[in-house]
Amino acid sequence: MRERVRVVAIDGPVGSGKSTVAQAVAARLGLDCLGTGAMYRAVAVAVLHRCGAGEIGPDLEPADLVAVAEMVDIQIESWEIATGELGERVLVDGEDVTDEIRSPMVGRMVSAVASVPEVRDRLVAMQRGWVEAHGGAVVEGRDIGSVVFPDAELKVFLTASPEERARRRDDEDADDVRRRDHLDSTRAVSPLVVADGAVVIDSTGRSIDEIVDEIVGLLG
Repeated sequence: MRERVRVVAIDGPVGSGKSTVAQAVAARLGLDCLGTGAMYRAVAVAVLHRCGAGEIGPDLEPADLVAVAEMVDIQIESWEIATGELGERVLVDGEDVTDEIRSPMVGRMVSAVASVPEVRDRLVAMQRGWVEAHGGAVVEGRDIGSVVFPDAELKVFLTASPEERARRRDDEDADDVRRRDHLDSTRAVSPLVVADGAVVIDSTGRSIDEIVDEIVGLLG
C-alpha cells in the first residue's frame, strides 16, 4: 500500500493571510505549497479570455464555466520572488497570468466560478493530483480541511477582522470582504466552514513568524 503523503491544510476567508502563512509554513517544513484559490482565479481568467465576459450574467451559463474548467490547462509553480521568499507563478494554457488573477474583474468573478459544483469537482481532483505528484504539501484555500483533504495531518482555520483583511488586499474593501464571506459561507457546495478537528487561529495584529511558530508547534 502506498504511504499517505503529508498534508497540512490551511483554510480561512479572503484576506486572512492564508497564502503568506502557508508559504512560510511550507518553507519551514521543506514542503511545496499549493494555493487553491489561484486555481479558481485561473478558471475565471480563462473564462475572460475565451468568452470575453466581464460579469457572470444571463449570457454566461454554468455549463460555459464547466466547459472552460474541463479544457483549461492550469499550472501552479513555486518560485523565488525578489525578497528571497517563495511565491506562486500561475500559468493558464501556458500564459503567465500571475498578476492578472489578482485584478478586480477576476476578484468579482471568482465566487461565481467557485459556486458551480462541476467546476469544484474538476479542481478538487486537480488539487489532489498536484499534492500527490509533489509528495505532500501545505495546501491553503476554503475547503481544504473539510472537503479536499479531510484526513490532513493538521487542519488550521485562519481568520482576521474584515477591516484588517481589507487592508491586506488591493482589489476589495471591507464591504467587498464581508460580501465574499457571505457568498463563500452560504454557497450550497463546499461552503467556507471550520472543518472538524481544525485549530482556529486569529491573525489580527499578529506577525507571520508568530503564526508560523504556532502552526509548526501544533505538529509536534
